[in-house]
This record gives sequence, structure tokens and C-alpha cells, in this order.
Amino acid sequence: MDNFQQLPDEFLKLCYSITAKRPKAVIDHILQHGFITTEQLKETYGYNHPPRAARDVRENGIPLETFRVTGSDGRKIAAYRFGDVSQARFTRLSGRTGLSKQLKKELISKYGCKCFIYLEEVHERDLQIDHRVPFEVGGEPDLDPENFMLLCGSANRAKSWSCEHCDNWNSLKEKSICLSCYWAYPEHYEHIAMEQVRRIDLIWEGDDVAIYERLKQKAISLGKELPEFIKEIIHQEIERYGDPGKHRKGDLG
Repeated sequence: MDNFQQLPDEFLKLCYSITAKRPKAVIDHILQHGFITTEQLKETYGYNHPPRAARDVRENGIPLETFRVTGSDGRKIAAYRFGDVSQARFTRLSGRTGLSKQLKKELISKYGCKCFIYLEEVHERDLQIDHRVPFEVGGEPDLDPENFMLLCGSANRAKSWSCEHCDNWNSLKEKSICLSCYWAYPEHYEHIAMEQVRRIDLIWEGDDVAIYERLKQKAISLGKELPEFIKEIIHQEIERYGDPGKHRKGDLG
């Protein structure tokens, strides 16, 4: 690339210190070609969520800026190139392969080997470390495990999409808003990406799969969508037992 020699040695050292596959692929491509497009990320490298790949790079301390180029079909698409290298974070968090292993062990020890969102047991190799508060909003936190969470790939992609379409991510940048969001603390939240909605992610596995199939077939027979049918069942059970706050103290197991 034309400006390769203009990049500071310290910045290049930071680039080469990053070994995680996805951010390394983005960085190496930019070092060689000057930029990388979302089309290349998908077709050349197989990354179907380009913003997540760019986010990985930024979380490793390397600034990226987004601009528009013309894709192979003639339409405008996003592309990424290095931003202001003076803003690179040459800290102990840069090139975090060792840190990631340490943090993962601490999180698993404290919370178990499971996804924080779906609450399902996941093999350690399939869990990814993520900031509770996105770096784009809260910056780089200290190394307290409480500032991080473990997510399976599906949950991480869902969180990324939701956060990147949130006004707090794009303009407000208020950490307190993220701290009260489902994607930071699914066990105790006030909103989801600033929307007044609530969600429960249910997983059926093992012997419970048969129960799921029965629910699905019953919903079909009634001409209802499965989520709608499950919510009706929950509502009926709540009405059946009444307000749990009215139960006598001795009735609470």
C-alpha cells in the first residue's frame, strides 16, 4: 500500500501483535490493499456480519473509519480503512490473546460455561468474550470480569446488530443507558436498545425437544404462531394462580 511506510513502527507492531483470526484478516488486508469492503469480508473471508469484524479490530485498539465505495454490482457499499493512528490504544489490552484466555477462565469459574443471553451450556471454545458496555460507548474498561460477558456466536451477532442500530451507540454515547440494557445485564434490565420491550430466550435441548415439538404442532393446529401460543399459555397460568405478591409468606416454597 502506498502509505505503508508512513505508518508508525509502534502502530505496525500493534497490528502484527493481533493473532485472533477475524481481526487479523481485516488488518492484514488493509495493510496490503489500503482498505477492505463489506463485499470482500463476505465473499473472500466468509464473514457475513462485516460490522462485527470491524468491531473486533477496534476492540483490539486499532482505529478504523468507514467510507463508501462502489461494489461489484454498481451499488454503494461500506468499506473500512485505518483511522487516525494516533488514536490507537497501545495498552495492555492490545493484542489480547493471553488476556482473553485469562478472562474466559475467570468468567467461566464465576458464572459457568454458558452463554449469558441464552443461558445454555456451551463448549468453552464456542464462547466469545464481549464487553457488557460496547467499547464504542464506554471505552475500554478495567480488567474486572464484571465488565465482560460470555456469549455464544448467535447471541453475539444478535447483540451486535441490536447495539449498532441503537441511538445510544450512534449518537448519545451514555454508558448509563447501556448498563440498564438487556444486552449488558439480561438478568436485570429496563429496556432493549432503548425500546420498551421485554424478551425471554428459551432453549429446548435433550429430552425437552419433544415438548417443543408438541407445542409447535399444537400452535399449528390452532393457526397460531408459536411465540404467540406460548405467551397465551403463560398468561393463562398467571391468571390461574393470581398475583404472586398476594400469596401468603408460608406458601412460598
